[in-house]
Amino acid sequence: MNLPSFQIGNKKVRVPIIQGGMGVGVSLSNLAAAVANAGGIGVISGAQIGFRESDFKTDNDHANITGLIKEIRRARELSPNGILGVNFLVATNNYKEMVITAVKEKVDLIIAGAGLPLSLPSLVKGSNTKIAPIVSSGKAAALITKIWDRKFNYLPDAIIVEGPLAGGHLGFSKDQLNSKIMPKLQDIIRDVLDATKTFADKYKQKIPIIAAGGIFSGKDIANFLKAGADGVQMATRFVATEECDAHDNFKQVYIDATANDIQIIASPVGMPGRAISNDFVKKVTKENQQVSKCYRCLRGCNPATTPYCITDALVASVNGDVNNGLVFVGSNASKITSIMKVKDLMNELVSEAEKFFNFKK
Repeated sequence: MNLPSFQIGNKKVRVPIIQGGMGVGVSLSNLAAAVANAGGIGVISGAQIGFRESDFKTDNDHANITGLIKEIRRARELSPNGILGVNFLVATNNYKEMVITAVKEKVDLIIAGAGLPLSLPSLVKGSNTKIAPIVSSGKAAALITKIWDRKFNYLPDAIIVEGPLAGGHLGFSKDQLNSKIMPKLQDIIRDVLDATKTFADKYKQKIPIIAAGGIFSGKDIANFLKAGADGVQMATRFVATEECDAHDNFKQVYIDATANDIQIIASPVGMPGRAISNDFVKKVTKENQQVSKCYRCLRGCNPATTPYCITDALVASVNGDVNNGLVFVGSNASKITSIMKVKDLMNELVSEAEKFFNFKK
């Protein structure tokens, strides 16, 4: 038996797995292309993607546009027939320009999180690029869908429902994340399905629901498909792969991590996330670190009061300086024990998922 495929627009996703976007520089063209070639959706992170460009510190916006174009084109060369996406943070200052660039490069899918992408349909108008917001509640899904319907006559091509067990920037409070009784992803999925049903019925159009956050195994995939999701998004598992674009030191941190090494940390704009406890995290949780260079990457970030520069912290870690940088992780990172090829990981996940649930095509 095969796992069910699902549709995003006119694109058939053969394996119902989206590789989550991980920045800065963790998921670029190499990883995204490998996942796309294995039948899933490979996703490039657009966050400060120009960090390797010579003008990154002097003209950050230009460097990021240049880096984005390079990575999309390289991914397409490596995966001419695969489904490729780019993940953007709505909270970034160059969000609109980056989306427009990705559309011009004919990327298949744009995923938008860390904020409400209320105007996103206007940025892809007239293109074949599909769009999927990331939400963490039925309320957010209802608001986005209502506005897209009213202003643009457009429904999300998919909705990624991210629960509290993910890494990165999360749509939950620190108290919720530290609580012994966190919101359950299955419950959030049901809320999103209920919140969007009226719009799906109006357009006679299915909105694929993608479960995300803490999904680690094939059994997890099967359970969320049973719960009503059409697919899953996984990020942490893909770090420990040969094709992951991060430095080997970054991957090794995941392998070495224990459950006690993972803690909640606040980003410069107040959104919490999960990170590996290291020298950097210990410093920034005690006192603010002086910011010598501001990249103007995040709206609402004040260099005079921010606890640290998230760009410098993420660039340091992805380049291998994992003790003096920020390493975001999902809640199950401590379960990773080895590095493997993307193709082998995808086959393992699908094989295990099929054992726990039998689907008819």
